[in-house]
Amino acid sequence: MARIRTVRCHETNEDIASVSLDEIELPDPGPGEVQVRPRACAVNYPDLMMIQGTHQHRPPLPFAPGGEGAGEVAAVGTGVSDVREGDSVCFGRLSGGFAEALNVSADAVEPMPRNMTYAKAASYRTAYTTAYVALVVRGDLQPGEWLLVHGAAGGVGLAAVELGKHYGARVIGTGGRDDKLAVAKSRGADAVINYTLPDGSLGGFRHKVKEVTGAGGADVIYDPVGGDVFDESMRCINWRGRILSIGFVGGRWPAAPVNLVLIKSISVIGVRAGEIGRRDPALGRSIRAAVQDLAQSGAIDPYVCAGFPLERAVDAMRMLENREVVGKCVVTMNGYEIEGA
Repeated sequence: MARIRTVRCHETNEDIASVSLDEIELPDPGPGEVQVRPRACAVNYPDLMMIQGTHQHRPPLPFAPGGEGAGEVAAVGTGVSDVREGDSVCFGRLSGGFAEALNVSADAVEPMPRNMTYAKAASYRTAYTTAYVALVVRGDLQPGEWLLVHGAAGGVGLAAVELGKHYGARVIGTGGRDDKLAVAKSRGADAVINYTLPDGSLGGFRHKVKEVTGAGGADVIYDPVGGDVFDESMRCINWRGRILSIGFVGGRWPAAPVNLVLIKSISVIGVRAGEIGRRDPALGRSIRAAVQDLAQSGAIDPYVCAGFPLERAVDAMRMLENREVVGKCVVTMNGYEIEGA
């Protein structure tokens, strides 16, 4: 039994500042479990949504946000043979990571990539798995194709820019701020486009995309934004192109105009990276192994813009809520600090 600090949500609330910093007793790990002392835990939109009660997963109250992190194994339960005390690991789960220690299934941890810091290791699994499933598994991205990445400065956007270049695509990144797009450009995007119109709405990029790619437009469009951005994307997609629907952070579910789907012979493809593994465990394991191989080989390099100590976890979540995060933001624990924290 160990006494630890953890940030917990005691009742769902639209205001993410309703969470509290608690001290609790954490039991020893049970059979098949390991106890991890996180050094960093990434902040993701599902953390905010679970606090607000708008996510499909609603953990029992009280719960700690935080679904992916990296740290050191502090203790090992019975029946665990491939993880040892002192190992540096990444972990993934739906919640519980904003804590000085937590017990997780041994199956939910994997060796930390050799070339990554704790902050980077805490930040790659969700974003790069989403990008890998979208581009490789669902989108069949081919070398030389034009890939248009919306929200290119966000976590899943930067991951798509990086993986797109890794697999030989020519990449255009879009976003709403020039300073954020400069990061996407520095991470490999061949061209960047600010899609914010003078009235503050999103769109107006179709002509620029066609100018960059030639008259045909983009072959693959990676869209975590939806709304007006999706509508405009339908006007700058190439013959037999693929639009990958990742999410709707723009706030509106778009409706695909079937006449354009028919005329251009395009595909609108839904991407649910986590659900693929739940419905097809073998495929899920192969995806997880492929992304881990990319990380271990140094082929991917997560961008972490900021870190906040555990007692300032609300500030980290507020940064994401206000769309100020470029790449990833992390919560740090157990004495770990990153530059800019």
